[in-house]
Amino acid sequence: MDSPLLRLDGLTKAYPGVIANDRVSFDIGRGEIHALLGENGAGKSTLVKMIYGLVKPDSGQMLLDGSDFSPAKPSEARAKGVAMVFQHFSLFDALSVAENVALGMETPPPMRDLARQIREVSETYGLPLDPSRTVGTLSAGERQRVEIIRCLLQDPRLLIMDEPTSVLTPQEVDILFETLRKLQSEGTSILYISHKLEEIRALCDHATILRLGKNVGTCTPRETTAREMAELMVGTSFATPVARTTAKGDVLLEVRGLSLPAPGAFGTPLRDVSFQVRAGEVLGLGGVAGNGQDELLDTLSGERLAPAGTVHFKGSDISRQGPASRRQNGLLSGPEERLGHAAAPDMSLTENGFLTAASRKDLLRGGFINWARARSFAEEVIAEFDVRTPGAGTAARALSGGNLQKFVVGREIQQRPDVLVLNQPTWGVDAAAAAFIRQAILDVAARGGAVVVISQDLDELREVSDNFAALNEGRLSAIRPMANLDLDQIGLMMGGAHDMEVAHVDA
Repeated sequence: MDSPLLRLDGLTKAYPGVIANDRVSFDIGRGEIHALLGENGAGKSTLVKMIYGLVKPDSGQMLLDGSDFSPAKPSEARAKGVAMVFQHFSLFDALSVAENVALGMETPPPMRDLARQIREVSETYGLPLDPSRTVGTLSAGERQRVEIIRCLLQDPRLLIMDEPTSVLTPQEVDILFETLRKLQSEGTSILYISHKLEEIRALCDHATILRLGKNVGTCTPRETTAREMAELMVGTSFATPVARTTAKGDVLLEVRGLSLPAPGAFGTPLRDVSFQVRAGEVLGLGGVAGNGQDELLDTLSGERLAPAGTVHFKGSDISRQGPASRRQNGLLSGPEERLGHAAAPDMSLTENGFLTAASRKDLLRGGFINWARARSFAEEVIAEFDVRTPGAGTAARALSGGNLQKFVVGREIQQRPDVLVLNQPTWGVDAAAAAFIRQAILDVAARGGAVVVISQDLDELREVSDNFAALNEGRLSAIRPMANLDLDQIGLMMGGAHDMEVAHVDA
């Protein structure tokens, strides 16, 4: 057999109180698409950071092409042919595509030559890009193309991709997969990280599963079901979310003609958005990132007041009310950006719980914080949503992304909202945690609440939504019953095909 391109042998990395990677070993073959799977906190990020030179292992060895490979920084990894596309884009909105690409190169060529190379490579791999476009005007899918092209110009032997489809429509995912298969046919190896297990099954040759920092096994994704892979990741079985049959009640939230200017040079304005949500209903709002999701969440939560249109909650006009009064009355929300918006990074979980639950959980006494009650509430959320943390006194930034996500979603659900609006509720969490959060969302509806789920995860929307609409460039499509839609129709709606034949939901 051919020797592997990359061999990891006993890689270990420990931080105070936790072993992130514990003697991890596996091989990545030449021209292989290899999946790296694991629940949140399993050690995936630490492992790829060691491969890319961002983190130095405590012990163990890496061999690239049979030779010692121990990059002290990313530039050394890139020089050896290792490139990485991160989950969060590292692009400057005000610069052009070519300028952003140049910033990621050690010795960029003259701009005219670089623009020519970008056009040639992007067309070769089916990812067309205009080098002169300002990045702030690009869609999320086009931004990802910039990151990929920047890597491909390095002629990588190993391409690491971290959650590459989280901001793409189904049609864009198909294009990306064609590109990756073309790279594979040319001999490039790909290490692919994703929580979308059906994608893993469709794309990857082999998978390595991490659990609590250890390699607990490998599998061939095409021969393994998504549920089997998920259970390997978490080490146990878990329940599939089940919607309870609930009669739809009165309209609890009604938005009429909501319009809002873009928050900045590269934001998205809302344009005449209207919809209703009834008691017992989950309304799913899909869309590619950057099409007005954050702006809609801000207007519904009261963080930004729209100059045009109205928001009615339980029959009352709350358009001019701020976040505190909306929360006190039972309209709760959870934004997409968990660290910095949903949670204050340096505050403890107790303090972060208090920030949104002070009035509804009676955490104030005579103008003073009742710390015992606040801590008890945080501990309730931690226990109910299985948040992996040393305790309620832990700072929010110390949690893994998935565990912080469970905390901020759980914090809102435990307050028993009448209307709950969530943006990307399971973004970046593993299959078991996602299933738990989705069941909690369905339970809110089952007890008579109304839920708006804004998400880019189509599997999630199909699993929890009664009705569906798509946001595109700040406009909302007609609302359609989710049961009547297939994946292609949803993708077209997300891409802006709002004039397609629609069946309106009875108001």
